[in-house]
Amino acid sequence: MPVLHFLETIDARRLAILLAGALTVAACTGDRQRHTRDTTSGAVRDDYGEVVRLAAPPQRIVSLNPATTELLFALGAGPRVVGRTQYDLWPDSARLVPSVGAGMQPNLEAVLGRRPDLVVMYASGSDRGSAERLTASGVPTAAFRIDRIADFSRVTLLLGKLLNDTSRARQVVDSVTTTLDRVRRATASLPKPTVFMHVWEKPLMTIGGGSFLSELVTIAGGENIYGSLPAPSPVVTLEDVLQRDPQIVLVSPRERASILASTQWRALPAVRAGRVIAYDTNLVARPSVKLGEAAVSLAALFHPGALRAASR
Repeated sequence: MPVLHFLETIDARRLAILLAGALTVAACTGDRQRHTRDTTSGAVRDDYGEVVRLAAPPQRIVSLNPATTELLFALGAGPRVVGRTQYDLWPDSARLVPSVGAGMQPNLEAVLGRRPDLVVMYASGSDRGSAERLTASGVPTAAFRIDRIADFSRVTLLLGKLLNDTSRARQVVDSVTTTLDRVRRATASLPKPTVFMHVWEKPLMTIGGGSFLSELVTIAGGENIYGSLPAPSPVVTLEDVLQRDPQIVLVSPRERASILASTQWRALPAVRAGRVIAYDTNLVARPSVKLGEAAVSLAALFHPGALRAASR
């Protein structure tokens, strides 16, 4: 899913806007298993179910999704990225690429003005028409979603095929997977603190099992109290949070003080005990090449020293 929008410093409120948007996406979930690779040589099937064929590796790429922009740079295609959204801030060199504005409901004139031979966008239900118009203009367009960790691996390999560099794509996947596995092994035998992830106050929103963030909490040795809910960012009630009584409340650095001072939130034992932990939203909210580092970051919060002890 798209992340890292708005300003350079991402807070929980901004993250919630993005996660909430995923609830309105007309996903092709029934087809996700077949969105791996088309049998036609030199083609891939994107998350709209469309076959994307390139006659040659792309040389002028416009990326309308911060996650895929970061992936393109990791795959060595950074010099070929000629357009990005205003929210694409990683890696630092991406900021040197001209912005075409927003990624959702993009300015197609600005996109076409970059003369792309490939556009990569987020596969939202509302933007399917944009993808069709770009394709009708003669520009190959691939739309992908990275909602879960498995999507990261799948999309990376598909981008690798479009770039004609599947070897490097496998290296990127293997590097991230190796780090995730290392964290999973280090925390496997440790007690699993129950965790509530606060991303929006009114209405109260959290992270559900449909998000890669819930998977990261599990890998890092925690238990998301709303991990059984299929939505990526469900709306919940404070009363229900109190009943579930999480041991840890995860918040953005900007919201920690207000949660600790809130009369309502102080009804939660974890808040009264000061177990309100600020996590690195710039790192953890990125479903891309930083997934492994994000798991390390969360594990250090849940189980300080566990990774160092496991490496001895």
